[in-house]
Amino acid sequence: MGIKIKLSDYVAEYIAKKKVKTVFAISGGASLHLIHSVNDHPNLNLVCTHHEQASAMAADAYSRVTGNLGVAITTSGPGATNLITGICCSYYDSVPMLIITGQVSTTRMTGDTGVRQIGFQETPITEITKTITKYSKTLKSPNDILYELEKATSIAVDGRPGPVLIDIPDNLQREIIDVDNLNKFSKSDLVNSHRIYPDTKDSLEKFLNLLNKSQRPVVIAGWGIHLSKTEKKFIEFINRLSIPVALTWGASDLISAEDDLYIGTFGTHGMRHANFAVQNADLIISLGSRLDTKSTGSPISTFAREAKKIMVDIDPNELGKFKSFDLFLDLLIQDDLKDFFENFKNFTENYDFTKFLYKNNNWLNTISNWEKLFNENKNQKVISDGKINPYDFFKVLSNNFDKESLIFIDTGCSIAWAMQIFNLKEGIRVFHDFNNTAMGWALPATIGGHFADPKKNLISIVGDGSFMMSLQELATVMHHQIKIKLIIINNEGYSMIKQTQEQWLDSKYVASSNKGDLSFPDYKKVAQSFKLDYFELKENNTSMINTFLSSPNASLMNVIISPEARVNPQVKFGRPNEDMEPLLSRDIFLKSMIIKPLQSSLEN
Repeated sequence: MGIKIKLSDYVAEYIAKKKVKTVFAISGGASLHLIHSVNDHPNLNLVCTHHEQASAMAADAYSRVTGNLGVAITTSGPGATNLITGICCSYYDSVPMLIITGQVSTTRMTGDTGVRQIGFQETPITEITKTITKYSKTLKSPNDILYELEKATSIAVDGRPGPVLIDIPDNLQREIIDVDNLNKFSKSDLVNSHRIYPDTKDSLEKFLNLLNKSQRPVVIAGWGIHLSKTEKKFIEFINRLSIPVALTWGASDLISAEDDLYIGTFGTHGMRHANFAVQNADLIISLGSRLDTKSTGSPISTFAREAKKIMVDIDPNELGKFKSFDLFLDLLIQDDLKDFFENFKNFTENYDFTKFLYKNNNWLNTISNWEKLFNENKNQKVISDGKINPYDFFKVLSNNFDKESLIFIDTGCSIAWAMQIFNLKEGIRVFHDFNNTAMGWALPATIGGHFADPKKNLISIVGDGSFMMSLQELATVMHHQIKIKLIIINNEGYSMIKQTQEQWLDSKYVASSNKGDLSFPDYKKVAQSFKLDYFELKENNTSMINTFLSSPNASLMNVIISPEARVNPQVKFGRPNEDMEPLLSRDIFLKSMIIKPLQSSLEN
């Protein structure tokens, strides 16, 4: 006779054995047994948010900070469907997360009846989420619980990571199971991705050949370096090769801004000089970046168009996609970065890279001169209403970050301003849902960050529009006495939408401003309601910012910026990344370009 245990208790024990310490959840009739089991487990901490979307986002951030699984539990029906936005944040950023949903009892399922619903709050969540998870399955037999949990968690971290979902009917949660009789999953059953573009001796020789011929190389560093936990190997790699580094937003904290090889963030909302470096390069080495359209610009074929291109990625689909967009890559290597860095190091063990130092120093000087020139010729919109320029604020803010800080930034102009101006030092981590970019992510993500690493300073930066999407989670902050530093960038609406409306819709601010049907609350009263200390910043005041950041209490800073503030520079759709708006004078632009400009850039 084996060990007998309630199925929901077995699920809780399985989660604990995965070294997950915190589970984010919202109760509901179809998930109560699971939630009670998590609550009763001595090694698990149950954290209840006030919206299922926030549970998923907190679990997503927990995974990003710890590098382990994030776990969220909700009920069936609307509880399950409310998870979808948070699941997408994990799916598109390749973050491993285990979602467990309760479901109506098997005796109340629609089955093959053809009706829409039989059980109360019955929704086919596994079918709904199949395209945004790596695996989504409803448990049919209690003896399959170990099999499904092992299969799901193995798939979540295998290859390119991502979220998985197990849907457990209410009556099965209550079943008493015999542990010795449970069906088991073998990791050998996983279907591994076929190696279409392998990391071989031939590919490494071609890599070195392209590098030897290069005069203007640039390494593009992406989020995959964090996912693969190869940060130290990456630093060793770039230092050996002495190659300057352009960063995607997902890797903005990878190297210090004080590093000699640091260029900055690039792309449609990146830094102008970084875009000049990437676009004028003669060799691009992309590591851990899928080179999305924010990186390449549109049309994609304009990206680094005279450069040879090397891309290392674990997903063969990402490597093979560019032929559909008329972009040719010279060397494709399908590999986990852990293996790539190790193979490259072994292959070049006796290789002398010092010859690159002088050559690349000249290239670095060129990039540095671009930065100085473009800073001297900034053409940002003059703000005349006396309110804070966000670029000035973000610069002061980043200069005062403690090195032990976890920074969570919401979408919209806030993330763009930060990525263009932050002066990050070693040790600071920056998080964002880089590809789904959901409004309202940062606040619940900060909660997840707290439970992932309670000793770190927590800074949450949100636009006033994004804040309204997750305001209720201040109750979670209050309940757990989380010492959050919440910064609201208050521009009285949706500035990034306004900027788009200025470009394409005659500056009619419909659904993006107070006149366009948006209203916002009194943030001082909001802070008081949730027992947060309140700061209001109407001009750049370094002393107040420092007081706010060093406060021992949960605090909210309302930063009053101009409603006219915009992201400048940025690339207007249809122009190549090197030609950002506000446009440089054609004289400066043409003198600065190394490669041949496109026809669109020859015209103002």
